Amino acid sequence: MRNSRLWLRPLRLLFVALGLFTLLPWACTRKTVSFNSNPEQPALAMLEVDTLTRTADTLGGKPSLSTARKAGLTKEQEKAAKDADKDAQRKAKKKKKNVFLGEKIKKAFTKTGPKGRNQIVEIFYFLKYPKTLNTYAPAHYYHDTKKHKVLKLAAVEEEAPELKIMHGPYKKLQNNKVLETGYYALGTKHLRWERFDKNGVLLSKIHYEMGFPRDANVSYYGEDRSLINEVVPYVNGKLEGDYAKFLINGQPDWRGQFDNGRRIGVWTKYWGFRGRRHYEYQYAESGYDPEVSEPELIREYNRNATLIYDKEKNIDKRGQPEAEDRPGQRRAIVPSRPVRKAAPKVAPKRR
Repeated sequence: MRNSRLWLRPLRLLFVALGLFTLLPWACTRKTVSFNSNPEQPALAMLEVDTLTRTADTLGGKPSLSTARKAGLTKEQEKAAKDADKDAQRKAKKKKKNVFLGEKIKKAFTKTGPKGRNQIVEIFYFLKYPKTLNTYAPAHYYHDTKKHKVLKLAAVEEEAPELKIMHGPYKKLQNNKVLETGYYALGTKHLRWERFDKNGVLLSKIHYEMGFPRDANVSYYGEDRSLINEVVPYVNGKLEGDYAKFLINGQPDWRGQFDNGRRIGVWTKYWGFRGRRHYEYQYAESGYDPEVSEPELIREYNRNATLIYDKEKNIDKRGQPEAEDRPGQRRAIVPSRPVRKAAPKVAPKRR
């Protein structure tokens, strides 16, 4: 018996070695991780564990790639959720209203000159609704919807619905390059204005406050400083910009413009009521042209705002009876040639 037991020991060791040898290849093989955690054989379900999923990420025993948990909703809740999504999309698509300095504005543009690279494009905004403008402003800027131009006018004597008050950012372009940029506020130049040449080099930079340069000399009637007497524009110590002189009743007396320290363009003398013009004198076109010592009278208006003299149109009705003011009444005037009034002298700024 003892000898038979000794003979069986090698056989047992041989069977154990054969079993280990057969199990070794299966243990060394790679196991593929599947996102389908339902094993085909229930016996191997405990051996194959998917480490890429968690219980919190599974739905119904199956892994989900979405991090959002899905909950069961009733039909009413689903409808409310859809309505909320539609409202959010509508609010996102809704355009923001254009508002500048508390006023509603509309965008517009104009094109002048020949088509191509030399065409000038102006992009700007104007007031959506009309407003009462400051009578003391040296000039007001309008967008003429009929002529498709930006106009600079000292005053509008009659109602003109085609004139829209400039208000908001302004930009002038040529060949997609900025020539001028700034802001308008209630028809006047406001904040910083810059001009560039065709190569983008800065030519000038002026800061305005409701039409007046920041460096302008402003004089008033009385100590309360409520009535403006005269506005003399200065930029870097030189006469530059719009000049204005007013009467004590607030009506304009003179308006004109300086460039390079000289009077340029048209200077207007007013009657002193309703902003009506009386005389218009012509100076040089630019401050770099030869200075004009004696300006030339180019237009004249009577008290009824009727044109009685125009040099370009060859109109001269001076000395003739004025038009009827009322039916059956006629003003008689003494024929006389009006005396030219020169523009007021402006003293240079003291340094």
